[in-house]
Amino acid sequence: MNRKLPRPFEIYRHFKGKDYQIICMARDADTGEDIVVYQALYGDYACYTRPLSQFLSETDREKYPDAAQTQRFQEISAPEEKEAAEAFASVQVSPKSSVPKEMEEPKPGEADPALLAFLDADTMEEKSNILVSIRHRITNRLIDDFAVTLDVVIPEGSVDVRYQQLLNSIRMVQKYEIERSW
Repeated sequence: MNRKLPRPFEIYRHFKGKDYQIICMARDADTGEDIVVYQALYGDYACYTRPLSQFLSETDREKYPDAAQTQRFQEISAPEEKEAAEAFASVQVSPKSSVPKEMEEPKPGEADPALLAFLDADTMEEKSNILVSIRHRITNRLIDDFAVTLDVVIPEGSVDVRYQQLLNSIRMVQKYEIERSW
């Protein structure tokens, strides 16, 4: 079977049901073997490596006869954007009532107030709250602007999927920010 190579930021589900985000592809310095570097999207957000051949392998049916997936890791973010769109829709913010007046759309020729507030925010929690508060008017341009301020790259795709990837990036940093504060 010829499967496409995993790419950074893609989300894969392990056959046991946990989700992981691809960090990068690497090469073992000694053997030259291709390695997938990926991060858990649950618990302590630990990073793992696995040989590409194993990552793309089929589920061992003798060892796991009841596994629902045929693949050890199955991509869930790129061709099927349904789950990310559902996650996007699950962030419950009323378009007007929960959004501070200063976070509404900018006047023509002015900087976006949400972007300015995002830049001024001191914590990732504040940044996350700002992003959630403008969900109803998020655009690819705003996603790109926010991503630049965080020094992350959000791959091209639908606004819903890109929004969720940006929010996931902020929440991951937020988790470590909370753990470091003493």
